Amino acid sequence: MNSALLENSARFILLLAAQVLIFNRIDLFGYINPFPYMLFIILYPVNGNKSGLLLASFFLGILMDMFCNSGGVHAAACIVLAYFRPSIFKFSFGLSYEYQTVKLNDILTPERFSFILIAVVIHHSVLFILEVFKISLLIDILLRTVLSTLFTIITCIIIIYIIKPGKR
Repeated sequence: MNSALLENSARFILLLAAQVLIFNRIDLFGYINPFPYMLFIILYPVNGNKSGLLLASFFLGILMDMFCNSGGVHAAACIVLAYFRPSIFKFSFGLSYEYQTVKLNDILTPERFSFILIAVVIHHSVLFILEVFKISLLIDILLRTVLSTLFTIITCIIIIYIIKPGKR
């Protein structure tokens, strides 16, 4: 078993466990919920297997749905994010993505920040639209998306800096 697969498997398990055991208990004012488990999809290797990412994203989402009793909204949000991930990379990084020289768990640049921001907004938009599923609650959906996005981005950046491998 190669080290990339081992690293991704560990990241999958640790982020899912942290989400279920710690972050699912955070619900500030009924609008703010951090979802850093999606870091698995964000930090998946750029040159990694695309089908493997879609499959892993589905399993990550469906496991979240099983723990949250949420009927598939996390699975849908994870698959949508995994599907649009290459487009988000192209938009945020341009040629660096084409040459696959992107490293996300490095120092925070405007490109990395825009990638994380767009990824979180897409995930949260799908998640909350499917969760609420009422056009009359559009303001509620927008408020939850914006506030949870801010909190999730802060949480993700902190986690990236904590797990960032030291310079060798």
